[in-house]
This record gives sequence, structure tokens and C-alpha cells, in this order.
Amino acid sequence: MLEIRHRALHDGQSIQDAYDDLFQTRDLLMRDSFYLWLIELLGPPPGSTLLDVACGNGRLVELAAEQGIRAMGVDLSFEGLLHGSADASPAQWIVGDGQIIPFPAGSVDFVMSIGSLEHYDNPLQGVREIARVLKPHGRACILLPNMFGLMGNIRYVRRTGEVFDDEQPRQRYATRATWQTMLEMGGLLIDEVVPWGEVTRPRTTSDWIWSALRPQKALRGAVAAITPLNLANHFIFLARPGRVSTAPVYYPMLSWS
Repeated sequence: MLEIRHRALHDGQSIQDAYDDLFQTRDLLMRDSFYLWLIELLGPPPGSTLLDVACGNGRLVELAAEQGIRAMGVDLSFEGLLHGSADASPAQWIVGDGQIIPFPAGSVDFVMSIGSLEHYDNPLQGVREIARVLKPHGRACILLPNMFGLMGNIRYVRRTGEVFDDEQPRQRYATRATWQTMLEMGGLLIDEVVPWGEVTRPRTTSDWIWSALRPQKALRGAVAAITPLNLANHFIFLARPGRVSTAPVYYPMLSWS
């Protein structure tokens, strides 16, 4: 596992303050089609509860609420949540830590964790919390970055000699097996691993137009479609709650195991 730490952490700034500063200068957003695709993968029906942990600007929460899902967003940063709460959608917003999710055990049908666990102080504790708040037959959708993504880090290292840094306070990269081990240690059972090569089929008019103006995205999508799973840029783990092992476990790729 590889970890990047920015100066804010070395200077003693809290993660919450670092993200508040970050959200004042930039948005952490993807295109709507990406979030709509993730909602399709997880499959929450109208009326079910969906919790997006570390939801950032909250766009996925807004889109889920528009589909009649009881959508809720939790994020450590008040500044990030201001973007989502300013919208008129019937979503709910809570300032909270993904390592101590402010929900009762077994209270949520579906959980999203999209590119967030790798930024936690203790990602394994974040996994335990996802497993804890899920109902017994609930499901989670968790996206994590690959250290050896063919069109991501490998391509970036070839060009620059360094791994890609998204400038968040802390960033980690690991392999599929390492991430899967962490999720299982935290009490989740993996049903499926879906690769993502940072290209998503357009699902909105604006995204169709955006894609049409960038034909190189179609080529990148074609390459992603034939890339082996273990070399995908990101892994999407579809999981359900399982039994958390109380036995001491050591896994050499996880510094906190």
C-alpha cells in the first residue's frame, strides 16, 4: 500500500479543517452519469434508505433523492455539505465522521462509499462502521483506487515518474487483493468486483454532449473494457454485511491491521 500525506497533516491541522479549506477552493465532483451508474449498480428501490458516507458535495445524494430514495449524506466537512444542502431536493445532510457514523446499528438499507475510505485515518474502522449500520440484508457499494491502474497510475508514472496525487490531505493506493482483504476484515462479504476505468456511458443529455466533444473518451472506454480486472483504475466492491472476526489478524499490506 502506498500513502501520500500533505503538509496540512504534518503541520497539525485536523482532517476536518483541511477538507473545509479544500472545499472553499474546489469541488470534488464527477459527472452525473457516474453517480447514476453507481445507483444502478447498487439498485436501491424507491422508499429504501441510502446513506452516502463521506458524500462531499453530495451530488449522488441529490440524484438518489430525485428517484424517490430516502437519501442521506454524511460528511466530515461542513463546507462540502453546504453545496448539497443548498439544493431543494428532499435529501438529509449530517456533519459526521465516517469512522463513527452517527446512525444506529442495522438501520440503513444501502450504503455508498465512493473514493473515501482511502482518505481516512483508519480505513478499516470505516469499513466496520459501514458493516455495522447496514441492515442484515443491506448492500454496500465501495469504490477504491488501484495502485497499478493501467490507464491510471501506471500511465501517469510512465509520463511523470510519480504516482497521481489528487491533493486531498491523505491519499492511499492499494491492489484489489489488499482492498478486498480490508473489507472482509471489517465485516463485509464481497459479492462482486466491478472495474472502472474512469469512463462511464452518458445517461444525461448534458453528458452526451460533453462526451461527443471528447471523442478520446470513447477510445479510453474501449481500452478500459478489455483491461484485466487487477489493472483497472478503480475497483467497485458490491458487498453485504457478514461476520466480523474477533481473532487478531495480520496482513502485511495493511499498516493498521
